[in-house]
Amino acid sequence: MALPPKFNAHRLTFSSSLTSAPEPKHTIELFLDYVCPFSAKLFNHLYNNIIPKIISPNPSLSSKVDFIIRQQIQPWHPSSTLVHEAALAVLQLTNSPAKFYQFSSTLFTHQKSYFDISLVNETRNQTYRRLAKLASDTISDLDEEAVYNLLAIPSQPGEDGALNAGNAVTNDVKLITKINRLLGVHVTPTVIFNGVVANEISSGWTEEQWKEWLDKNIV
Repeated sequence: MALPPKFNAHRLTFSSSLTSAPEPKHTIELFLDYVCPFSAKLFNHLYNNIIPKIISPNPSLSSKVDFIIRQQIQPWHPSSTLVHEAALAVLQLTNSPAKFYQFSSTLFTHQKSYFDISLVNETRNQTYRRLAKLASDTISDLDEEAVYNLLAIPSQPGEDGALNAGNAVTNDVKLITKINRLLGVHVTPTVIFNGVVANEISSGWTEEQWKEWLDKNIV
């Protein structure tokens, strides 16, 4: 499925130019939840090992494949929404695949800080404050207050008396949720290769297994 322009930074392309390079032949979509341990395992291995060691140095692979992060909020993890909102705030402020993937990596590294037990005595805005600081600590030119202002929930009703207006990324949450529901994805991690669920791909795959699969499928 195509990406709405506002989510263009979800696409990690290995082409040198988004405007002049030919459309990649293959697309690997990763449906991930930032507070899912298996999502973290899959993302971290891809981001830290497979992409830099196998894909990026190999033009025969890197010229033919893109990765897309599909943010998959899972409601049985109550904090999932908050953490994904932080990523959407970074996306709004930077529109940069490199910075979005960098912050995604940080969120997965620190995911235990946003598990249920870690948040049980924290207000929603306190969690947003921590996430905003994490974003600014991760991306040097990103302003913490700018991130927080997109996330914070007002303490007073709106001018029209609204009590449930959400925040400045609520509409983006609605959109990514609608997209994922349309595709019928429910759990994480789910990998879709060229529009078809690739059930064979596991978060526990080794570098050798990834290389074998890529050599077979990215042709």
